[in-house]
Amino acid sequence: MQGNLPPEAQEKIEELQDLQDTAQQVAAQKEQAQTSLQESKTALETLEDLDDGLEMYREVGELLVETDYDDAYEALEEKVDSLEIRVETLEKQEERVEDQFNGLQSELQNMLQQGGGGPQGPQGPGGA
Repeated sequence: MQGNLPPEAQEKIEELQDLQDTAQQVAAQKEQAQTSLQESKTALETLEDLDDGLEMYREVGELLVETDYDDAYEALEEKVDSLEIRVETLEKQEERVEDQFNGLQSELQNMLQQGGGGPQGPQGPGGA
């Protein structure tokens, strides 16, 4: 079907496909960030329930390194803050991509309708 379309319409379709790919990538990144955020919030809540004198370890690459309560709490708070900003940024990016997609889709529809008025003319089907 794309072979019958004018080159401008084919370009718009390719742009729509690219935007759709981008939207899927952003959605996957957002989902991953939201999952990490929820895990970090749960860890922070769990940490709040523990005694601050408790011996703790944190993961550094493949190692577990001893840490104290304050350092662990501060690191988790920073991670939560960072992930909240990341999720918010990805939500805004998702909205921008969706707006671009909708605008481009409207342009393509208008382009196809203007070029596709065809043999029916202004009188509509069936003629006069």
